[in-house]
Amino acid sequence: MSAATGLGRRSLLALAVYAPLAQVRAGAQLEEPLADAVRTALSAAVHNSAPPVPEFADAAARLRYQSWSAAADKRLASPMPQPSVREEFLATVWYEAKRAGLDVALVLGVVQVESAFRKFAVSRVGARGFMQVMPFWARLIGDGDPGVLFHTQTNLRFGCVILRHYLERESGDLFMALGRYNGSRGQPQYPDAVLAARSGWD
Repeated sequence: MSAATGLGRRSLLALAVYAPLAQVRAGAQLEEPLADAVRTALSAAVHNSAPPVPEFADAAARLRYQSWSAAADKRLASPMPQPSVREEFLATVWYEAKRAGLDVALVLGVVQVESAFRKFAVSRVGARGFMQVMPFWARLIGDGDPGVLFHTQTNLRFGCVILRHYLERESGDLFMALGRYNGSRGQPQYPDAVLAARSGWD
């Protein structure tokens, strides 16, 4: 993916270590003004509670999705024991990643690092849900109720749109965008952890 240009020059220190990944979270994200397009997308996420339905250009694309979904479903059986929960999560993460123009494996890497696929995860500073979205994002575009961040589609849309926003702010530099997502811009630990996790989902 083009946003990854330049990553080769940076160290990948966390390739073989998963245990510490759950310790790095997006809790240090900074509150900042939002572009109108980002504000609109986040607002839509708050008000759209219907499960997304992935759309495909042709039968081959549908088959690729089904093959990916079946493989991912097996990997998620432990953190998400209920088949219906896994089905909803995978359809939603696919839909929201594509909608935001992100690599699905990258988004899964973020979820793995941020929450270990726990829907109701809460960090020590209050970041919530799969992608550990900070409550101030809900306050900026909604009624301030952080409970909406536990809704699967809302949380994943917030996370994907925020990451896309940071990619644009960083001119496509994925390493820097991931650091901004975590509030550790310029430091390698969080981007390295996410990229290591992403490699397992490619």
